[in-house]
Amino acid sequence: MSDIQVYGIPGSPFLRSVEITLKEKGLDYQLQAMSPADMKTAEHLQMHPFGRIPMFEQDGFRLYETQAIIRYIDDVFPTPPLTPGNPKARARMNQVIGVIEWYYFPKAAAPIGFNRIIGPRLLGLPGDESAVAEAMPMARTCFAEFDRLLGDKPYIAGDSFSLADIMLGAQLDLLCEAPEGRELIQATGGLKDWLKRIVARPSFAATEPPAMLREAA
Repeated sequence: MSDIQVYGIPGSPFLRSVEITLKEKGLDYQLQAMSPADMKTAEHLQMHPFGRIPMFEQDGFRLYETQAIIRYIDDVFPTPPLTPGNPKARARMNQVIGVIEWYYFPKAAAPIGFNRIIGPRLLGLPGDESAVAEAMPMARTCFAEFDRLLGDKPYIAGDSFSLADIMLGAQLDLLCEAPEGRELIQATGGLKDWLKRIVARPSFAATEPPAMLREAA
């Protein structure tokens, strides 16, 4: 039995980032699948006072926030390394993760994903077209910037696969199931080919979002 427990909602790109990291390291773990309602229970709030996911636990050590979890996994299980040794490549990795967490997800992916996938198909809520339209300029900026930062490199931070590829791949793969995501990725240069290569990795194939989410998109 694995001593690593991961808590989260299947289909979440943040949970998927943790699972991909674990699979890239060849580590066994147990997934404690949750529903959105579970995030507000007293039990979960004791572990995560902000009522979010994912959560990670190993030998009684608990950790939340995706970036902290995947960095911890890479530190404790250093083979294969997922953080570049070169300072410039490492800074680029950190920059991309920052763009995902500060701009891409909250201002682009979250409103588009909720109104195209989560709300209409899973919760029975009508999509808010104005919210989608409002999110599109930031989405275009983010896709263009990810494309620019990738350039002609094989990976987003340089020559080696890194935590930034994991987080960005998990994020783009789900949004690109929605019409707006497909439009945005097709307008890029190397980014669309990068995404095809990234999601073909065994760690991505083993952690695909549930079929119901892809069908909803």
